[in-house]
Amino acid sequence: MPIEQHGVDTIPEAERTSGPRDLMSILVGSNLCLGVIVFGWLPVSFGLGLWPAVSSIVAGTVLGVAVTAPLALVSLRTATNLSTSSGAFFGVRGRLVGSVVGLLLSLGYTALTLWIGGDVVLGTLSRLFDVPTGAGAHTFVYVLLAGCTVVAAVYGYRLLLRLSRVLALGMTLLLVLGIVAYAGDFTTAPPPDTPYLLGSFWPTWLLSAVAAGLSGPIAFITLLGDYTRYVSPRRHSPRSVWRATCAGLLAGLLLPQLFGTFTALAARAGTDYAGPLVGTAAPWYLLPLLVAAGAGSVGNAGLMLYSMGLDLDAIVPRATRTTATLVVAAVATAFVFVGHFAWDAQSAMTSFVLLLTAIGTPWAVITLMGHLRCGGAYDPEALQVLNRRARGGAYWFRAGWEPRATAAWALGAAVGLASVSTPLYEGPLLALTGGVDCSFILSGLAGGLLYAALTALSPATAPEPRTAAS
Repeated sequence: MPIEQHGVDTIPEAERTSGPRDLMSILVGSNLCLGVIVFGWLPVSFGLGLWPAVSSIVAGTVLGVAVTAPLALVSLRTATNLSTSSGAFFGVRGRLVGSVVGLLLSLGYTALTLWIGGDVVLGTLSRLFDVPTGAGAHTFVYVLLAGCTVVAAVYGYRLLLRLSRVLALGMTLLLVLGIVAYAGDFTTAPPPDTPYLLGSFWPTWLLSAVAAGLSGPIAFITLLGDYTRYVSPRRHSPRSVWRATCAGLLAGLLLPQLFGTFTALAARAGTDYAGPLVGTAAPWYLLPLLVAAGAGSVGNAGLMLYSMGLDLDAIVPRATRTTATLVVAAVATAFVFVGHFAWDAQSAMTSFVLLLTAIGTPWAVITLMGHLRCGGAYDPEALQVLNRRARGGAYWFRAGWEPRATAAWALGAAVGLASVSTPLYEGPLLALTGGVDCSFILSGLAGGLLYAALTALSPATAPEPRTAAS
């Protein structure tokens, strides 16, 4: 299989041969991994029992999918990734906002996946073969997983699609076996040493809905276009792509997260997940758990790393996608070591997803509003101006920036960061919300309302309705 040559350039119509089924395969197969499963542990670590944990995950995921899934239709029309496509609303230079947001999201989730996957791999090897679990062993496992992930990401979309198809079936079987393996220890109550993280039920439930549920779909706000740019609007309708995206996100996120909640309660996992998960596993499940930790981590982190390479390629047009992928892989691996040796897992995960959700949500809202304003009509050639190191075009606006969209995102992000509540940082606006984290809602409303106000008197002047397929 040849290495993919495309970066963030426009995908030719002849190569747009994927369909809704492929989209579902990627969204399901790549997410059936410990990097997503571990988010099901978060509500338990916050002090929630079975049904409060399940309801918060489901509510947050459904809301997040409703906001995120329509973004898949943007790249269906432009045939390039979402951050580049956002240049139609932010300007061909302003699209760097999306690239940076996407890079940070993918960086964090890649590091998290390698971190938790590596810990479980080493834990199972220790139980099976008495492998030592010191710093040297952790280093070896992290580097090995990162190396396999780099290979998958460098080869690109086609290899990742094939891998996701295999993982969709294989990981589903492994999760079913996991339910059997942990069923005997399952309890509906959280560990006794985990009181409500925020002191009472509803604030903790809302935190769980955002940190464990909503954060999953929000992680895909810049990723969906990496896949739908390979889907042709000539062959597949927007409705079929939207339905596949919704179904893929719901199944791909809820199945592993609810498995995480089930195993966290069964393993009595309070402040740590990987250790109790391995320690309480039935002996016959250790080998399947090892396979799930290794293969699932490579599949998920591979897609995240692939997206990071595209985002860095968009930020530094002179870099090739392969070079950009290798650079971000090194950075992500460094974050894995920092996470393992310096950070508390619960605090790091919670703070990361809440902060990134706060700055990513207004970008997603503005991009969706822009897509509606232009009626899905784009000039794909004008979107590539920055990549060709040129000037001008329909999306040049003011020196490559669209001031209204940029200002609206900046306000939304600032409001989100000022109203967020994390174990490491609390925003000054929390006093107005009774200490409840409403950063997702407030950041999206602030950014969206300002963008609507600034653009109300100037209807979108969309280019002729032609796409990359035209």
